[in-house]
Amino acid sequence: MANKENKIENTKKKLKKFELIDAAHAGEASPVGKIAVFGAGLMGQGISQTISQHGIIVKLFDRNQRLLENGLKALGDSMDHEIERWRMTAADKRAILARIEQGKSIEEVGECELVIESIVEDMEEKKNLLKELDYYTPRDTVFVSNTSSLSLTELAKATRREDKVIGMHFLLPVPKIPLVEIVRGLKTSDETFQYVKKFAESIDKTPVEVFEYPGFVSTRLIVTLLNEAMHIYMEGVASVEGIDQAMKLGFNFPVGPLHLADQMGLDEVLKWMEILFRELGDLKYRPCPILRKLVRMGHLGVKTGQGFYKYDNDNHR
Repeated sequence: MANKENKIENTKKKLKKFELIDAAHAGEASPVGKIAVFGAGLMGQGISQTISQHGIIVKLFDRNQRLLENGLKALGDSMDHEIERWRMTAADKRAILARIEQGKSIEEVGECELVIESIVEDMEEKKNLLKELDYYTPRDTVFVSNTSSLSLTELAKATRREDKVIGMHFLLPVPKIPLVEIVRGLKTSDETFQYVKKFAESIDKTPVEVFEYPGFVSTRLIVTLLNEAMHIYMEGVASVEGIDQAMKLGFNFPVGPLHLADQMGLDEVLKWMEILFRELGDLKYRPCPILRKLVRMGHLGVKTGQGFYKYDNDNHR
């Protein structure tokens, strides 16, 4: 009899454990029920996947239906690659995509409790989007920008809710990198910061509080490394492979700096450098000529199949 009672109690404990796991993946630990993500590019895809795989509904938007469908297809292809590597199951993929809805009209953003913009790194385009979102959302909706270098304070001025505008700077690949920088503008409220911090933790990100300054922490540090690696290559000191191998073996980098630049997108890296050079005036941020040359040629890295390296159809070296 005692053994039977023990088995029943153990079964209850196991069921309770599964209930807790299911609750976590159902988004109950998150302060947010549904999130709008604007921008279906590589970053927007990663943000959407990360949020969705924690049980939260995502409504994904882009400038037009074609870009949105292309983004979702690319996301599906990326997860297929993870399935091939046994890092994800087909069931995981189906569950993630089932929670990502296609945004049909900007008016639908009103049903979302949090809005994340991850469009092109251009101040005017971001301000225009936030101004439009300000019209269609309730006053208490928080606006998050995934900018890596622009002023949150200036972005917030495009809205009537400067206290509700904050930055969340994710790093690629978003589902795998645990860091997110939470960036305060001058008028970002403590309430908004705590709300977004809790949300970041609910999707298993480690938040680092950053106060507004060009490039924040990660972008400001990484572009100087990337720029110097490009100069070393341009000066003929070592090959692309040699530079990356030196940093991987010598400093335990998981990816070499030039391969990393390709992954980030050389056009994006160029924009970050130009913004930092303009804002801070320091020569260490002046883009290497070879970076400008590659961008002019349309060799933007992984996304175009060629940058410092050439890539196959699966976007892998």
